[in-house]
Amino acid sequence: DISTSRNKPKWAESTPLKEKRDMAVSMRDLDEAFQGAGQKAGIEIWRIENFRPVPVPKSSHGKFFTGDSYVILKTTALKSGALRHDVHYWIGKDTSQDEAGTAAIKTVELDAALGGRAVQYRELQGHETEKFLSYFKPCIIPQEGGISSGFKHVEAEEHQTRLYVPFARSSLNHDDIFILDTKSKIFQFNGSNSSIQERAKALEVVQYIKDTYHDGKCEVAAIEDGRLMSDAETGEFWGFFGGFAPLPRKVANEDDKTVEASPAKLLRIEKGQGESVQADTLTRELLDTNKCFLLDCGSEIYVWMGRTTSLDERKSASTAAEDLSRGSDRPKSHIIRVIEGFETVTFQSKFDSWPLTIDVTVSEDGRGKVAALLKRQGLNVKGLLKAAPAKEEPQPYIDCTGNLQVWRVNGEQKSLLSSSEQSKFYSGDCYIFQYSYPGEDKEEYLVGTWFGKQSVQEERTEAISLANKMVESLKGQAVQARIFEGNEPIQLFSIFQSFIVFKGGVSSGYKNYILEKEIADTTYTEDGLALFRVQGSGPDNMQAIQVEPVASSLNSSYCYILHSGSTVFTWSGNLTTTEDQELLERQLDLIKPDLQSKPQKEGSEIEQFWDLLGGKCEYPSQKIVKEAESDPHLFSCTYLKDTLKVTEIYNFSQDDLMTEDTFILDCHSDIFVWVGQQILSKNRMQALSIGEKFLQHDFLREKLSQEAPIFIITEGSEPPFFTRFFSWDSAKSAMHGNSFQRKLAIVKNGVTPTLDKPKRRTPVSYGGRSSVPDKSQRSRSMSFSPDRVRVRGRSPAFNALAATFESPNSRNLSTPPPVVRKLYPKSVTPDSAKLASRSAAISALTAGFEQPTPENNVPRPLKGSPESPKPKPESNSKGNSNSMSSRIEALTIQEDVKEGEAEDEEGLPTYPYERLKTTSTDPVTEIDVTKRETYLSSGEFREKLGMTKDAFYKLPKWKQSKMKMALQLF
Repeated sequence: DISTSRNKPKWAESTPLKEKRDMAVSMRDLDEAFQGAGQKAGIEIWRIENFRPVPVPKSSHGKFFTGDSYVILKTTALKSGALRHDVHYWIGKDTSQDEAGTAAIKTVELDAALGGRAVQYRELQGHETEKFLSYFKPCIIPQEGGISSGFKHVEAEEHQTRLYVPFARSSLNHDDIFILDTKSKIFQFNGSNSSIQERAKALEVVQYIKDTYHDGKCEVAAIEDGRLMSDAETGEFWGFFGGFAPLPRKVANEDDKTVEASPAKLLRIEKGQGESVQADTLTRELLDTNKCFLLDCGSEIYVWMGRTTSLDERKSASTAAEDLSRGSDRPKSHIIRVIEGFETVTFQSKFDSWPLTIDVTVSEDGRGKVAALLKRQGLNVKGLLKAAPAKEEPQPYIDCTGNLQVWRVNGEQKSLLSSSEQSKFYSGDCYIFQYSYPGEDKEEYLVGTWFGKQSVQEERTEAISLANKMVESLKGQAVQARIFEGNEPIQLFSIFQSFIVFKGGVSSGYKNYILEKEIADTTYTEDGLALFRVQGSGPDNMQAIQVEPVASSLNSSYCYILHSGSTVFTWSGNLTTTEDQELLERQLDLIKPDLQSKPQKEGSEIEQFWDLLGGKCEYPSQKIVKEAESDPHLFSCTYLKDTLKVTEIYNFSQDDLMTEDTFILDCHSDIFVWVGQQILSKNRMQALSIGEKFLQHDFLREKLSQEAPIFIITEGSEPPFFTRFFSWDSAKSAMHGNSFQRKLAIVKNGVTPTLDKPKRRTPVSYGGRSSVPDKSQRSRSMSFSPDRVRVRGRSPAFNALAATFESPNSRNLSTPPPVVRKLYPKSVTPDSAKLASRSAAISALTAGFEQPTPENNVPRPLKGSPESPKPKPESNSKGNSNSMSSRIEALTIQEDVKEGEAEDEEGLPTYPYERLKTTSTDPVTEIDVTKRETYLSSGEFREKLGMTKDAFYKLPKWKQSKMKMALQLF
């Protein structure tokens, strides 16, 4: 066992023999109910029965009896591969002291089994921590009864009317929210002083009661305090209380006592009693690894247990905390036990001085000993040991086929960059980019600012101001990003595909700065000496970063481009792959496309290469690892008078995002500020300040970079790289009204209401140019082969159509073409899709045989107009009587032609597709140019779009416009 192991952990070497023996005994006597616990993510619960923990089946999780005590283990799998454990013991209001004491002791034993690092929480019924309640969202409803308390479990055969507080008018008040559960209807009474957010949260409890006790089949009514008898449901509610009468004032009780803010007090446990520690300020140095301490913070009492303390000492400290919490005139307090080396962030924040780095080597060693002990007992201990984190390439979670525009900030102005220059940034400058891309049901926008490391503050401020105006012009629906050089998110690299950063700057702000400071201008020149490090994970995400032209800038894990005048070298480190070397060739084509390079392999360089770098010297070989994305944390925010207060929301979901509030999603590498639609516009402008304040405070002590990317997201315009952290329902964020009104509609209707999807917004033009650039302005990603060119800016509709006409063998793209889903799957069947290429061939052959153009070129009225159509041939009458779906399923080439001929006989003038395009060399004149599609023959119309004209005109206007644009008809 641990006490006799030759390789003792450091803390065991200085532990008295008796204390080591106590720890060993606790391990050997580990309750068999805990064996194998905490080895996989999830919740495990034990109920104390006859002073022993008995596992509670998963089907009963969340069901607690007031006469019992429970031990709850929450195991969380972290992105790092480790498992985190939180242990709680829940004490029912009617449980015996012996059972409660057993639960506390068993919690300490369970922590020992897990390696002595879990945080332990005492949960009193009615005073549970937010973390504990988050495991059983939206609530727990304790039931009367218990195993050892003498109560019988209530097994109601019929539904009982319940108020969930004493059923009396005196229980109601103006400040709180009450739920009255009757056999056929659930009433939610909203006190006049309750907030919208509280009312919305209460509706989640109503939904839980509806699903749990009514099988989802009952009515729901919201009763507003002060409405009196204005409607039938209000009268029905008050009928349960004998009629309406004024509510009494809320009577304060022990549970309502608030804790006055007071400095935290530190007490050292000596012989089971707490002795005050005298100190001007609280520092980490006051805590002794051989002792236990209490930190009294009023609403929380922390038990700090030194690493070398015995089990008995820890029990004594816990008992002292219990005694302290029962003091006279003291409100209910949470008791939280922490182990040295694994203190919570909240505990650390109570001290004026706490080291940022914590040595956990001792704890890892102790954890290994525990695992070894349990393994000898025949237990699987995989979950006790840290697993290797899964290696996976970060994904952008954004459509990369949209339109991109980039501006360089120049003083107080911005200038639009050409497509050939928009991916070339300078460290001394600031840039603004706008990226528009097709979303699920509307055009989405990302407006970002990029700050070079050498850029000046004045231009950074101006860039933010100009970007804000762009977001305002998009009606606040764009996602806004603040990005610093060296901390770019994967989304930026994927949007640009090829990204090059040069030294120096060309803006007036940078030029004025170096003149004032009398600094040498190091701005990149094509004929000068320059060294670039090439990096990235593929052709869709590659960068070339200019570094100092010295040998120490090299790294065996990267490829480099070195040039001086007309001399160009490429250098490949020994740890690079063929993929890295391919990226090198691609970037070389962009930086020095017209010069022949001299390839150099690490270890076989020629002298000229080293001469350009100033001679050989040592350089690193380990790859530069950017800060990885960590487990996300959600915080609700209050920002007032330049002060930011945050509250963490545990086990969060989309329903926690309230439209009246602001929230921060902290992913460590990225920070998202979510702003609800009901937030005042003046407060929305503070979103960036909120994100910056959050980084400054670093509430979780994560060593957050002050230059981490900040994304500002408005409700209703959430991008996929944000919604991926939730089980997202876009219909919820598109609903109208406040959070209470929205959830009430969902609870009453049983499902999320189906709303009219908003139309695509028209792209906004800046700098006198359309945000849908022409071919010359579209962003490109060039390969080192002239034939391998990928043109971006094509819509999914265009790609879907282009795929029909291009030969798959003729494609040689620098990147794989985007996956194109069927735009209108209900309009195209698998059979008709197979005929697309054959229909195209027939259409091309028959294009010259369309019916003659009438002398009058004004289009006749379309279907549905007062003018009656000409009778159709008899041969088609049977087909016309069938439904649209059956016609499509039975479609053949011959039927397609016949149907086109029949519809053309309605009198609509038709022209070949090539003459109707805006780019036609022989365009049709004297037609209504806004309705070019009406002049296509029905057969050609179906062949091009995969649907009939009738089906086309039933589509929303924005979809019609998108398809016509894809066809280049306007």
